[in-house]
Amino acid sequence: MVKERARILIVGGGYVGMYTALRLQRQLKPELKRGEVEITVVSPDPYMTYQPFLPEAAAGSISPRHVVVPLRRVLDRCRIVIGEVRSIDHAKRTATLTTLATEEEGAGAEQIAYDDLVLAPGSVSRTLPIPGLADFAIGFKTVEEAIGLRNHVIEQMDIASSTRDPAIRDAALTFVFVGGGYAGVEALGELEDMARYTARYYHNLKPEDMKWILVEASDRILPEVGEEMGRYTVSQLRRRNIEVRLETRLNSCADRVAVLSDGARFPTRTVVWTAGVKPHPLLAATDLPLNERGRLKCTPELTVDGVPHAWAAGDAAAVPDVTAEPGKETAPNAQHAVRQAKILGDNIAHSLRGEPLETYSHKYVGSVASLGLHKGVAHVYGRKLRGYPAWFMHRVYHLSRVPTFNRKARVLAEWTLAGLFKREIVSLGSLEHPRAEFELAAGGKPPNDPKGSS
Repeated sequence: MVKERARILIVGGGYVGMYTALRLQRQLKPELKRGEVEITVVSPDPYMTYQPFLPEAAAGSISPRHVVVPLRRVLDRCRIVIGEVRSIDHAKRTATLTTLATEEEGAGAEQIAYDDLVLAPGSVSRTLPIPGLADFAIGFKTVEEAIGLRNHVIEQMDIASSTRDPAIRDAALTFVFVGGGYAGVEALGELEDMARYTARYYHNLKPEDMKWILVEASDRILPEVGEEMGRYTVSQLRRRNIEVRLETRLNSCADRVAVLSDGARFPTRTVVWTAGVKPHPLLAATDLPLNERGRLKCTPELTVDGVPHAWAAGDAAAVPDVTAEPGKETAPNAQHAVRQAKILGDNIAHSLRGEPLETYSHKYVGSVASLGLHKGVAHVYGRKLRGYPAWFMHRVYHLSRVPTFNRKARVLAEWTLAGLFKREIVSLGSLEHPRAEFELAAGGKPPNDPKGSS
């Protein structure tokens, strides 16, 4: 029994935020009905994005709306606030946030009080002070970026097909991806596969006309699947005429020219930045303890170390890995985040009821990665798979992990239909400027690029 009304604030609507709230809804169902517990979720977006499906969404294998899970539908017993938390004063149990309403009202930020805090804002792209990066590059962390990139790639093919200028054509058909982790390799593999298929519908474009380049600062890619599978992935990408440049950095992409540390220069209209992530800036605006990497110091019970009524998990938390040697932390990935959220929800319920807490313990079982349609690599439970079996395992695993039966059924239906019909090759770049045509008709000044995303 919860002795008095408990206000639980969950900051973030990603893996940890949504799954923790979902777990709390189930564990505290009687208390919620009696009004003894209140759960508030603050998220900048009204949905959770299942990021492993972003490459397939970019390739057109999955509809964008099936990659996201609406928070209001899933968390029907929680209060959902769409906004951004700017700072947290845990000593006073208050969080300062802004919403769309506060911006409209012009009253400034508002404060929300809580008793227990779950801090799970996730991570943001780790960028470097590279000339031209902020002006020309695109990330690959959100569904908007994934669909924008798909539209952009097809649009570049349209430009190349239409121009008579060889320099413009060459730049349009050169695609540079920076970062050899999951996001970069899977995005590159899926989009190259999609573009190769799309080229058959252009009378003057061939797959070999396109230049795909993967730039990685270290000496290997996909370290999560092991060194052997990493080498296999490099060989498979190069077999598809994809340049893989290891131990190479992007020095500049100003003026639409990618300059690499090995001296190579590539005129390009597409630079995709997937070179890692860093903790969310919100963590620095709290009075909670951080480690040297800017992540929250946590215990194996997922409490913030030395701070009562503060909890964390996922990318924002440095959680000790009790299955490894002392000093090791769990990797900031979806495999741990989903499992941590389950323990986190249970432990909050235990804490409110005065019960002992559970310890998070999960031994990393391996990784799977897709390299395009029917192509993949996997290293699971010590077994190494490649090609179609690895690709099939990738799909089965993520289908089992995507939240809600509704999403599972829709994704499975789309995959089934995609196997029976041809790929969609439509670019909807004008979605990024939906009022452009009306503004032009009404006599207004159109944007520089009313129809496309370039």
